[in-house]
Amino acid sequence: MEAVVARLASESAVVVFSVSSCGMCHAVKRLLRGLGASPAVHELDEDPRGREIERALAGIAGRRGGPAPVPAVFIGGAYVGPMEAVMSLHLGGRLVPMLRSAGAIWL
Repeated sequence: MEAVVARLASESAVVVFSVSSCGMCHAVKRLLRGLGASPAVHELDEDPRGREIERALAGIAGRRGGPAPVPAVFIGGAYVGPMEAVMSLHLGGRLVPMLRSAGAIWL
C-alpha cells in the first residue's frame, strides 16, 4: 500500500491525506489554498481503502503500529509531515519556496 500512497502523492504538486472531520486537516488545507496552491485531497474516511492508506502513512511517518498523522502533507511527491511540520515551514519562511519549487504556486 505504500506504493499506492507514493503514486497518489506524486500525482499533484501538493497532496493532503485528510479526515473530513479533522480541524487540523481543514486548517492545513485552508493554509495551502490561501497561499495559492490547489492541493489534491484524499479524505481517508471517505475512501474504501482509507484504513489501509492510513496504515501505510503511519509507516511512512515512522509510526508503524501507531496512528497515522493526519493531515499528512506531501509536496513535490515528498512527505513533509503533519500540521506541525507544515506550520513550522510556514512560520520559518520555507513553505512558499517549497511550494514554488514543486510548481504548486508561481508567484
